[in-house]
Amino acid sequence: MASPPAPRPDPVGACVFDAYGTLLDVHAAVGRHSARIGAAGDGAGGGKAAALSALWRAKQLEYSWILSQTGDYEDFEALTERALDFAMAAHGIADPGLRQALLASYRALDAFPDAAPTLAALRAKGVATAILSNGSPGMLAAAVGAAGLAPWLDAVLSVDDLRIYKPTPRVYALAAMRFGCAPRDIVFISGNAWDAYGAARFGCRVYWLNRTPHNGERQPDEYGLDRLAEGRIASLAELPDRIL
Repeated sequence: MASPPAPRPDPVGACVFDAYGTLLDVHAAVGRHSARIGAAGDGAGGGKAAALSALWRAKQLEYSWILSQTGDYEDFEALTERALDFAMAAHGIADPGLRQALLASYRALDAFPDAAPTLAALRAKGVATAILSNGSPGMLAAAVGAAGLAPWLDAVLSVDDLRIYKPTPRVYALAAMRFGCAPRDIVFISGNAWDAYGAARFGCRVYWLNRTPHNGERQPDEYGLDRLAEGRIASLAELPDRIL
């Protein structure tokens, strides 16, 4: 008896990526200035820099969520500046020159090493690729250009068009509308668990990129993503074989 045919993979209308923390390393900006941060504050360079970067990122996201919940909006560049001001003040750093250097570095973050090769591999297979980000258009254009990712992207979508932040459901609808497909045909990839959850609840096929070590291991499940997401990956390099 002949074996039944192997199941065909689900269609992929587009692979849509979060930018910050997924394709772009949000801690690269502080990493470039770690020695200067140590000298400006009251601690050693590496530890001080890591703490500053973590607080900067946490406040940046917190501000976006609070604005969305209260019906207000400021673009992500403004939130990034305010979050940095808070983080520097909290760590006792008063250095306008350093502030400007950090903000400039944030507009030119390093891409993770697996970002460009994965985007190129997907495009080589005929899969459309895009970014869907909280970032403002100017920030995204600068960062994507500096990271060398522009040739591998069909679209860069910003919440600025809606004036509300992720994980609001209609943000994820931007991707489905751009590619003219159902949410289920969008494969959404994020290194942020809350973002992956938002996309999964909207109806996208979601891969949670779990890069961050937690006590020597990958992060544990959050928001029920082990149930809601189609998969958890440790590197973007795993993605093409998983979905195609």
